[in-house]
Amino acid sequence: MAEKKSKQDEQAQLLALLRTILPKVAPDAELAARIYSAAEDELRSKNRVNSFEKFCERIELPDLEPKTIEEVKQHFAAGFGDADMDITPDEENKVLAVDVSLPDGTQFHKRIPVRPVAPDTGDEPEVTLKFVAFPVALPGDKELTWSLAKRENLTNDEAAMALLKIEDDFWASKAGQKCLKDRVERSFPEFIARVPAGLLNEVGLKRHYKLPETVKVLRAKGGG
Repeated sequence: MAEKKSKQDEQAQLLALLRTILPKVAPDAELAARIYSAAEDELRSKNRVNSFEKFCERIELPDLEPKTIEEVKQHFAAGFGDADMDITPDEENKVLAVDVSLPDGTQFHKRIPVRPVAPDTGDEPEVTLKFVAFPVALPGDKELTWSLAKRENLTNDEAAMALLKIEDDFWASKAGQKCLKDRVERSFPEFIARVPAGLLNEVGLKRHYKLPETVKVLRAKGGG
């Protein structure tokens, strides 16, 4: 837990430093924005890979029986939403081949070996990562709110930036493009209803939370 939070803090500090330095070394605002976005995407990509690897390490695979494989599939479905998944047992090599394709085109591949179930030591770092209320509203209608949640180590501004970035990523993904072709309105309500839970979780967010909190009004976005 402490190690993960330290890494997130380092990345946040790096991005904050870039935001300060780029205008000085790259006076072209558009170029500076592209460099910052590329750095942010690269960090997110590395975080996704690390999260996927750790997710796979926690998977229990004592055998390749149909019941066990079905349980593994349920774990991946819960963690990655409606991502395309191909989970195939390899009896000869005693491994489970896992291929996951996220809606934004990101792909993960892993071969999980059959292994004894690890003893429960009670030291699961993810359990201590708590979510707190993060209700949001759009600038034009502050009375209509969506009850979301964010990890407790994110500020409201950091969570809002992550949410807006994920929204752009979703509409640019294959799933988002299909929605647009099916005449789904490109709007925040449609996005929040359709975005996979796994994508939100990757940036420390999730849908539907019960506790009241001050509403975060999202910044206005340009047309598109």
